[in-house]
Formats: sequence, C-alpha cells, structure tokens
Amino acid sequence: MMTPNQIPHPNPASEARIRVRGLTKVFGEHPERGLALLAQGKGRAEVLKDTGCVVGLQDVSFDVAPGEILVVMGLSGSGKSTCLRCINRLVTPSAGEVVVDGTDVTRLSEHELLAFRRKHFGMVFQQFALFPHRTILRNVEYGLEIQGVAPTERTERAMTAIEQVGLKGWDQHLPSQLSGGMQQRAGLARALALDPDVLLMDEAFSALDPLIRRDMQQELVALQKRVKKTIVFVSHDLDEAIALGGRIVLMKDGRVVQQGSAADFLGNPADDYVRRFVEHIDVLGVVTAGDAMRAPALVARWDMPAAEALSRLDAAGEPVATVICEEGRFQGTVDATSLRGAGGTVLKLLAADRHAFVAERAPLNTAVVALAGGRGEIAVVGDDGHLRGIITNADLVAALARRHRATPPAGASPAHPVQ
Repeated sequence: MMTPNQIPHPNPASEARIRVRGLTKVFGEHPERGLALLAQGKGRAEVLKDTGCVVGLQDVSFDVAPGEILVVMGLSGSGKSTCLRCINRLVTPSAGEVVVDGTDVTRLSEHELLAFRRKHFGMVFQQFALFPHRTILRNVEYGLEIQGVAPTERTERAMTAIEQVGLKGWDQHLPSQLSGGMQQRAGLARALALDPDVLLMDEAFSALDPLIRRDMQQELVALQKRVKKTIVFVSHDLDEAIALGGRIVLMKDGRVVQQGSAADFLGNPADDYVRRFVEHIDVLGVVTAGDAMRAPALVARWDMPAAEALSRLDAAGEPVATVICEEGRFQGTVDATSLRGAGGTVLKLLAADRHAFVAERAPLNTAVVALAGGRGEIAVVGDDGHLRGIITNADLVAALARRHRATPPAGASPAHPVQ
C-alpha cells in the first residue's frame, strides 16, 4: 500500500517539473513555536491549543511531471488552496521546499520571485476577476501590458489565447455580455497569453453551473493535450478530478492522505477516510482497461501455420490464441475449431474478432460493451495499436470486486504488457 507521502513511480523527481518536499505552513504570531511542536510529534489540535497557531500544511510532498494535470483535492480546510499558493509563494511556506524547473521558489528574493512568477506561472481563480470596463481582448492583454510587451505583440498573443479557449469573435465584447463559462474561458486565456510553463488553477470551475462546468473540464483536457502545459488544479470534487483524468493528491487537515490515480483510490484506499470519499464512484467509469487487463494465455504471430497454432493451443489447454503481426499489433483471435483441418494456412487468413479490442486508457464501461458482443474476451491495445493484454468476463468481475476490497481478489493475475 502506498504511504501518504510516497511519490508514485511514474513521476520520479528526476522527471518532475515541480517537486514539493516537506511543505509546511503554520499561521500565527509565533509560527516557530508551532513548528517546534510539530517536530516533537504534536498534532494540529495540540499546536492550536498550546500556541494559538493554525497548521495549514504539514509535511506535504509530491511531484508534478511536465505536461501532467495533477489535482490537489480535499474538503474545506484540508489545505489544498494553501498548498497551491505555496507553489508560487503567494503564501510563504514555514518549512520545506518547492522546486520548479530546478529552482527552489522558497529561496528566491522578492525581486527574483516576481520575475520567476512572470516567466513560469499562470494563475486562474474561482472568481473570474475580469475588469468590467475592459473588452475581453483588453482583459486578456492585461498581464502582457503589465510586463511592458509592445501593443502589436500583446494583441497578437492575446488573440491566439482567445482562439485557443474557443472565444474567437468575442474579443470586443465586455465581460457582462458573456456567460459565466465564457468569462472563465477569458480568465484562462489571460493566463495562457503569458505562455507560462505551469498553470495553477484554484477551484477554477466551482462557480459554474453543472453543465457548463463539465464542458469546461472537457475543454481543459483538450486544451492541455494541445498546449501541453503542466497544470496543478485544486478541487473539492472527486467527480471533477476524475473528469480531468490526472493523478490526485487527496488532503485532510493539512496533510496528504493518499495520492495516485482514481483507480488506486478505488482499489487500494489508504484508510476509511479515502474509502468514504470514493464510495459513490462508479468503478466502470474510473478503472481503465489497462488497470484490469492481464497477459494473454497464448500469443501467436499471424505468419504461424494453423497446425502449429493448434498444437500449441492443445498443449497449453487454452481455447483461444491472440494473433499479432510482426510489429506486435493486435490482428484478432483464433480458436481450435477454426484451426482444425487448416493445415499450413497462416493465421493471418483465419483470424476472427479483428475489432474486438479497446484502448488501454479506455474506461471499463467501454470494455463492457465490447465484451457483451463477443466471445467473452477482448484485446487491450496501446496508442500504437500494439497488444498490451486482454480482458475477459472474469477480469471484469474481479475489477468490480476490488471496488469493495482493500486488496485484489486472491488469484487475480497482474496486468503485464505482452513482450
């Protein structure tokens, strides 16, 4: 089981754009007294009682990889917004470090920090914070104007950002003439116009109506794929975190409770708090085919003669072989019935179920539809079409069972890519 502050393998520090280590924030007149008590093992309530100081963050650590969407979430008072503001030092940490592209932000002077923010960070808040008397174009230009960018260049960059967020044609309108969702797009465009390496988004869609909110979540995911920004997104909503599709850092009382994918939270919750947090989530919409797949029992190349494939099936005691081409891409399946009497005919001519596959990153509800129309087994393929594994009806049942267990079912096969 992952310990609360363990850094997941996909984001080792050497690959991180943002590295947060031991981040602690104590609010109050004498924060050093609070820090001393924390070092002695005292808890948040004891620090408040003994010193009057409030522990906003305690020993928070995580990494954010380049181009990743990381969602920092938790209930009100969990410390998620404080954590976000410590990353660009709108809130100065009491202890710990925040390293962005090799620079420890906590050690910068005020002058260095201002320059670093301008180059590296874009911020999008829950409130749109648009100037009501400025057009959308002039609102989006504002940060560039403050930086002293020449008028022609800043207009060009602002118009590019406006188009990126889908507001082309609205640049001369005032904020009051736009819907809430469109105003939030304008706020996002203002951040993008600065071309930051990192976008920090604090409850950015919380003020929007549910349907508009879902649209903005989808737009952000699509935008991130195009512009490949590194995004740290604060939210209190697990459904939103799942929709954004990135890793999740779940906080409670200023500490990290668990971090990982939504599937990690479902299949291996760190404690009862996490278990309660995810209990309403539909596993079929969260767990991916890649999470549930396993290695095929028998893989055969499409240039193999039918007689040889039948011999291998019989020896293995398996009913079906998965067929791949020379490059490892899925080509279908063959069973014993189709192979008998086929002699030297190659599998390329005998393979069936050529379309019985799902993408590795597809949710399991996609696999359910595919399984319902076939023989009870489908292939899982990567973006390149290469075979990664298979899913059977039994694997689907096992994935559903893990929804209610802290550990995988006994005898469940781990998912391995095909070699």
